[in-house]
Amino acid sequence: MIVFTPLWETMKDRGITTYALINKYNISSSTINRLRHNQGVTTRLIDDLCIILDCNVEDIIKFENPDSE
Repeated sequence: MIVFTPLWETMKDRGITTYALINKYNISSSTINRLRHNQGVTTRLIDDLCIILDCNVEDIIKFENPDSE
């Protein structure tokens, strides 16, 4: 399963808040909610987040295998 756990740490490191994503970068609050709940988002959004945060994809998402527990 793809999870967005690294996103929140990267945002903290870069000093970008969810408020800034919504108001400065026009990312909807429903999209932020989808990220918080590890729901599907578009690759375009992932691309936008990489540009906003000046980071790589692995700084935003990671894969956790549910069968490896």
